[in-house]
Amino acid sequence: MKNRKIAGTEFTRAGRSINSYRSSILKIAILVICSLSWNPLSAQISDHVIRIGFITDLSGPYAEVDGPAGAAMIRMAVNDLGKKVNGAAIEVLVSDHHNDVKAAVDTARAWFGKRKLDVLIGGVNSDVGLALAEVAKQAKKPFIAVGSGTTVHTNEQCSAYSIHYAYDTYSQGWVTGKGAASGNNHTFFLLTADYPFGLQLGKYAQQAIIQSGGKILGSATHAHDEKDFTPFIKKAQNSKASTIILANGHSEFVEAVQAINRLGLHKRLKIAGTFVFITELHDLGLAAAQGMLITDSWYWSRDDQSRAWSKRFYDQFKRMPSSLHAADYSAALQYLKAVKAIGSDDAEKVIRQLKRTRISDIYTANGHIRGDGRMIHDMYLLRVKTPLESKSPWDYYNLVKAFTNETAWISKSASGCAIWK
Repeated sequence: MKNRKIAGTEFTRAGRSINSYRSSILKIAILVICSLSWNPLSAQISDHVIRIGFITDLSGPYAEVDGPAGAAMIRMAVNDLGKKVNGAAIEVLVSDHHNDVKAAVDTARAWFGKRKLDVLIGGVNSDVGLALAEVAKQAKKPFIAVGSGTTVHTNEQCSAYSIHYAYDTYSQGWVTGKGAASGNNHTFFLLTADYPFGLQLGKYAQQAIIQSGGKILGSATHAHDEKDFTPFIKKAQNSKASTIILANGHSEFVEAVQAINRLGLHKRLKIAGTFVFITELHDLGLAAAQGMLITDSWYWSRDDQSRAWSKRFYDQFKRMPSSLHAADYSAALQYLKAVKAIGSDDAEKVIRQLKRTRISDIYTANGHIRGDGRMIHDMYLLRVKTPLESKSPWDYYNLVKAFTNETAWISKSASGCAIWK
């Protein structure tokens, strides 16, 4: 029996129209394609987009140690994971807080509300970091503090939603004090920046010195953003201390070291810096910085893996990365890996995954997150090379000692974190 036509419609032998038959085939094909492309893991990611927020100083005094390059490293982590996790797109939001707490808080609230932010990474400035941690806690979303150093994050203000990732004032001050008090250095002058961050650095450095048998022969505090350090350095000289501990950072540290050199004391007065990034050493130059002890959470020439990653950074910015740049990359990478592993961006599930995962990447090979939110990793006591020791540009560090496991961090018995007791 032949196909027949009625009013322009062709029928098969079974009496169904060919158009109807073709429509059924098309529907089946669409269902097959959808079933093949549908990813059950991406279905558990809210609105099928993972949004990472990064708020830091992009244009002010701390921009060089974090800033735009920190944002670029977060994007590098996204790219290294293929720009998607389980089929869900990844979006990175970046904002300049201008070292203004209110501006940072307003941005974070808007992101958590209107933009449906999944995780917030906090850059430099401890006051800003503490405020952002509170906003994230209220939103019940993860907050990863990278550039903020205050120990309040994991003590008085510890939260189930906060992770303190890179360094803190305890690890910086304690490792520097402990390292400086080793060997033949037994007498110290402590110069401290007179604001909460500097005072914490000084307190922890002093504790380590005294525990190690050292003696504090004198001390002084200076104003935040002090410009004239000559009176303070002369006071250190008059104390007859063998070592000056600088519990400050950034421009204050640079100004203090320059004053020591101007007064011709650099050969007699040893220097130990509690909070020094590679950018400050580069500004000073090896002639001025040589021989000083410093503490950092990471350095670019540590191993082959860190060197290879730092070359990628250098190719983009024509300078070597700070420890914060490496930590920004690692924090974003580990968050995204946790989301991928569990197939969800649910805040509590992701945090649980992060806390049961051994962290291994270019930043740390043996990291883990404690119950107080502190990410435990090695801290490094470093001595700055002499110009003759340095073999290439940015080759500034000799490793003195790696403080491994829990040795650089506040113990549980000394912690003030209520959720960790």
